[in-house]
Amino acid sequence: MTDQAVLTERRDGVLIVTLNRPDARNAVNQAVAQGIADALDALDGDDELRVGVLTGAGKGFSAGMDLRAFVQGERPYVDDRGFAGITERAARKPLIAAVEGFAVAGGFEIALSCDLLVASKGARFGIPEVKRGLIAGAGGLLRIPQRVPYGIAMELALTGDLMLAERGYELGLVNRLTEPGEALDGALELAGAVSANAPLALAASKEILQAVGDWSQEEFWERQAPTVDVIFGSEDAKEGATAFSEKRAPEWKGR
Repeated sequence: MTDQAVLTERRDGVLIVTLNRPDARNAVNQAVAQGIADALDALDGDDELRVGVLTGAGKGFSAGMDLRAFVQGERPYVDDRGFAGITERAARKPLIAAVEGFAVAGGFEIALSCDLLVASKGARFGIPEVKRGLIAGAGGLLRIPQRVPYGIAMELALTGDLMLAERGYELGLVNRLTEPGEALDGALELAGAVSANAPLALAASKEILQAVGDWSQEEFWERQAPTVDVIFGSEDAKEGATAFSEKRAPEWKGR
């Protein structure tokens, strides 16, 4: 296998992004952070790509920051994208995390930076930073309570204990649960269902869903209106309606 820290593969409109340091449990150093950031730039910059799938090589997704590299002076942050090139600003297009084995500490925060999460049975999630005198500073304390009930989020943060994917599925943290070794296949199946839809509508829906938690009901209608106007006036909207009436698959243009 190549020694590149991050690998990318294009497959049917999906960009597969693989953290490729299996011998280091896919720990994040500067090379991984830059590789993820570059992949997200490529995803958003290519009209042929509709969805990104983020996964890890080997037995797990990611164990978080590479502490050895950190001690040696590396800072695995990329400009305004933050830790791992993703946690503060991810992609405009939909992202799916495909998790085998483990996604812990910063690795869990990377997975949480994605919009959807597919995991294999037995995979473990958590933010054990408090066990080392630290806190989850790369978005975990923001995103976990957005995905699971407050009490569960608080328990994860204060105990540092890990949660099995099966429990995460019950709580809605995990969108789809697969057999071990099949998380990527499950994520690609989900990506196919997403990428079949209009790209402008996908990006707009993601943008609104990410922001709506900070809006009052009145603000929601006011702020959503300009986006709705753009989408309803797009060529894709007309194509979607026409294809439906003609009982055929739509041919999206992204405009």
